[in-house]
Amino acid sequence: MSPTSVIILIVVLLVVIAAVLIGVRNSRRKKLQHKFGPEYDRVVGDADSRAAGEKELLERQKRVSQFELKALPAQAKAQYSVAWEEVQIQFVDAPKEAVNTADELVTRLIAERGYPTGDYDEQVANLSVQHAKTLEHYRDAHAISERNKRGEADTEDLRQALVHYRALFADLLGENPVRSEGAVVPDSEPKIPAQKINDYDTDATSR
Repeated sequence: MSPTSVIILIVVLLVVIAAVLIGVRNSRRKKLQHKFGPEYDRVVGDADSRAAGEKELLERQKRVSQFELKALPAQAKAQYSVAWEEVQIQFVDAPKEAVNTADELVTRLIAERGYPTGDYDEQVANLSVQHAKTLEHYRDAHAISERNKRGEADTEDLRQALVHYRALFADLLGENPVRSEGAVVPDSEPKIPAQKINDYDTDATSR
């Protein structure tokens, strides 16, 4: 084989290898985008580069794969559903306390599913692997909860916090936490009895 042929062969091999690497990278990117949804854009946007952001997401997946995550038995789900309806009842007379209770209940459910619950940012990062679709709800609920603790949240804020907590709660529970009859079911929100929180669903779906 002549030197020219060898050079051509090497160039062709390099092109093929580059094409394979690009294909693998693009395939990985699509999988991450599909799995993490809006969280992909958030992480990549906050990172120094797309590669760094994707590395962070891959590290999250690796870390969470080592957790002993578990589904809840039917009895535990029923108990959590009852506890959530009690939160909604509490909201009528004590909205601030109800939001605090909702935050504690969600944290307890997160722990029972097998996630660490120490640092909030790490908690959010871990949840993003399996619950990315409701993660923004959790962020919004947490932000309002923090304002509530400072006495800066009004009743409307507190209603929205409960809507957001409910979204993650239902996602973690694996089913609708509200079992009362006569509930209103918005298109994009888990259902909640309208008689327990006046105009609750109307406010939630108008956002």
